[in-house]
Amino acid sequence: MKIYKKQTLAETFSVYFDYRMIKILLLGAISGFPWVIIGSSLSLWLKEDGLSRSTIGWAGLIFAVYAFNYLWAPIIDRVKIPWLTNKIGHRRGWIVLMQSIILISLIFWSLINPTTNLALVISVGLIIAIASATQDITVDALRIEQIGENEGKSMQAGAAMAVVGWWTGYKLGGVVSLTSAEFFQNLGFDNYWQITFLVLGAVIIACNIGLMFVNEVLQINRGESQKKTDKMIEDKLGASNLLTKIIAWLTGTVAGPIISFFKKNGFNIALAILAFIFLFKIGEAFLGRMSVIFYKEIGFTKTDIALYSKGLGWLTTVIFTLLGGLFAIRSGVIKAMFVSGILMASTNLLFSLLAWSGKSELLFAIAVIFDDMAAAFATVAFVAFISMLVDRTYTATQYALLSSIGTAGRTTLAASSGALVDWLNGDWGIFFIITALMVIPSLIFLYMIRHKLKLDD
Repeated sequence: MKIYKKQTLAETFSVYFDYRMIKILLLGAISGFPWVIIGSSLSLWLKEDGLSRSTIGWAGLIFAVYAFNYLWAPIIDRVKIPWLTNKIGHRRGWIVLMQSIILISLIFWSLINPTTNLALVISVGLIIAIASATQDITVDALRIEQIGENEGKSMQAGAAMAVVGWWTGYKLGGVVSLTSAEFFQNLGFDNYWQITFLVLGAVIIACNIGLMFVNEVLQINRGESQKKTDKMIEDKLGASNLLTKIIAWLTGTVAGPIISFFKKNGFNIALAILAFIFLFKIGEAFLGRMSVIFYKEIGFTKTDIALYSKGLGWLTTVIFTLLGGLFAIRSGVIKAMFVSGILMASTNLLFSLLAWSGKSELLFAIAVIFDDMAAAFATVAFVAFISMLVDRTYTATQYALLSSIGTAGRTTLAASSGALVDWLNGDWGIFFIITALMVIPSLIFLYMIRHKLKLDD
């Protein structure tokens, strides 16, 4: 009988010093930055051009594409980009292509006015969202492939670093966006947001330069496994010709990842996993969608929001994400998700206090700190959970499928957040209480399947 000595805290923390974590951090930043563009930047742009809360909320439906990116994820796993794949690799080729589309879209935004061209603004925002969602497929795959399949603790640490990177891209990107907009506004430019989008375009270029320092891990087995699946399907068709090869390829590409997931977990457990993923972060999404509008309505300036929500928020998120990663490593990812779910519900109530008390920089800072702590714990546990479920044969597709299901809950339902505030006659306090209650159904599903999950902690 082997006796296992529990790791010290220092030994657990040492996993963060793995050189691979820096690469994962960078990938996270690349993934998080576009959310600034179609999130707080777009929302404030529309708000300051006189559009209603409901309109801004419904404009957030463009995020729904993240819920459906699994539909084209198989293409990302299988199809190579001409020239780019040979020059910089399969995964990086796809990322650079999507980053280029985002850059062109930002340049286009810099030339139009949302008041007179709202449909065009939203259409370009949709293009950015599609490119970003497509980019996320291959970013997540490239991140997961940096870690070996049986390195459970490294995967959880990698999840923490990915989250730190994502929030770095999102929060610091938000600082750049909001401070740039206010700077150009104070200089007297009427089109200060349009100029800001050019600044954000420069950040996109910097992201592409940084990407070149992330090497691809050659996945020979992935290609071989995919070919075996195609051959098995072709054999079942009873013939070998061009038509059966096409059918086998399409079937293996689309159905293979789904079959693999249900086969590994069993039908009932797989459905419960999907239900949990769908429901877990809905409350956070409702709060996040309307937060910048809430801050603006109770009297905070763009600089205030940049300082407290983005700058301070980034620092606290980094700290609590690393702590959340340590907690997940030492206690297990399931326990970490229960704790983080309860934290998310509890901290949402602080925003109710802020709404009822009125503008208070101290309470604003406290609410941001605790909200970021909860979000950091929840996100790192969630990312680790999904990462440990995927089959390396279908890394991009399965991760995209699982994460997009979570996104579906957050984006489609949260699109009604502005309408909910209007229905409550602008009672932000009650709104935040409702968001706190939204996590309960997901925790019930997690409790039901907690002992039946096949995870390598």
